[in-house]
Amino acid sequence: MSIDTLHYLNVVLGLGAIALQIFSVLILFVFFGGHRKNIFLDFIEKHFLVIGFLISFFATLFSLVYSETIHFPPCELCWFQRVFLFPQVFIFGAALWEKNKKIMKYTLPLLFVGFIISIYQNLVYYFGESSNVPCDASGISCYKHLVSEFGGYISIPMLSLTSFLVLIVLVLVVYFYGKRNSIDL
Repeated sequence: MSIDTLHYLNVVLGLGAIALQIFSVLILFVFFGGHRKNIFLDFIEKHFLVIGFLISFFATLFSLVYSETIHFPPCELCWFQRVFLFPQVFIFGAALWEKNKKIMKYTLPLLFVGFIISIYQNLVYYFGESSNVPCDASGISCYKHLVSEFGGYISIPMLSLTSFLVLIVLVLVVYFYGKRNSIDL
């Protein structure tokens, strides 16, 4: 893959991550806005399995593209995050297939653990010193800035953090939005 193609891929994924971050904040803003029923949240509630499947699918796909096609070796923390991200495709996919929206107890524990690891990796990546990096000395390190777009804001750890964040927000808001509206009936 050429340098220009890689740069354009990074920019597209970076713009997607920023859009998902805005999407998450918008969902939370509308949810906590106080209205019982909302067209936007009704749409999210109706289609959250598709949205969750697509987000987890593309996060998994591009994680594999970076490691298997572009040959950016994943560090130890990336591997741990993959353990908690990759099953999301199957959980959301099976739930979508069965039209079962009750997946919170299956998906949320995995998402929270992956999110915590991702927060730690972002702290190490953006604020840590190279001597304190928890990765081994094999040359694969969290400290290497293999992807750096938009002034360094978008990186592989930020892409991962965004994926976990938006999936957590999606699942929690849909769960509590459904409970809030069923109480009102």
